[in-house]
Amino acid sequence: MQIGVAGLGRMGAGMARRLARGGHDVIVWNRTEEVAGEVAAEPENAGRITVAEPLETIVERMAPPRHVIISVPSGAATDELITHLGRILEAGDVIVDAGNSNFRDSQRRAAEMEAHGIEFLDMGVSGGVWGLKVGFCAMIGGKQSVFERFEPIVKTLAPEGGYLYCGPPGAGHYVKMVHNGIEYGIMQAYGEGFDILHASDYDLDLAAIARMWQHGSVIRSWLL
Repeated sequence: MQIGVAGLGRMGAGMARRLARGGHDVIVWNRTEEVAGEVAAEPENAGRITVAEPLETIVERMAPPRHVIISVPSGAATDELITHLGRILEAGDVIVDAGNSNFRDSQRRAAEMEAHGIEFLDMGVSGGVWGLKVGFCAMIGGKQSVFERFEPIVKTLAPEGGYLYCGPPGAGHYVKMVHNGIEYGIMQAYGEGFDILHASDYDLDLAAIARMWQHGSVIRSWLL
């Protein structure tokens, strides 16, 4: 399946690579063209990544209905890219926002794109630097029929059992928002716990404790 990826930061580049290595044809764009060229030239991608420059050429390189994942900072950068894509894509094409957007912004953007006949999915993504190897967990909102068209892509992105259609527009980013709150709470708890250990009267090896907790402990995780 063809898929566009606009924005090749840590997450976007990882998703583009995983999709290419999973057998999809990936058309990439990045604000800095050199970065896109470097990703496309990697031998592991087996020639499955090509560069669209300028962004308008993504329409020529893809057959409709087009699916374009965007992975740029939330807020103004996301709005600008969606507005730009809204001008060049055609009715029935799909924009997939894989950034950390406010779910209310996703609701608004879905309505704005629908007015132009363009479909919109919000996709909260978790996985970080490990996503390329082990997969990206994906939480998706939007029309279910549009999700079903996009599902072969997210099935490649995610590990087994690691993606979910969450509901109508905004639902994916709402679930990701709560996910992030849990994540930050866990990290805060780790930070406070190690501070208590550090402040004790014992000469404790904090790194050794962290490593030991990774084996069989109920609080083990890759955040630790």
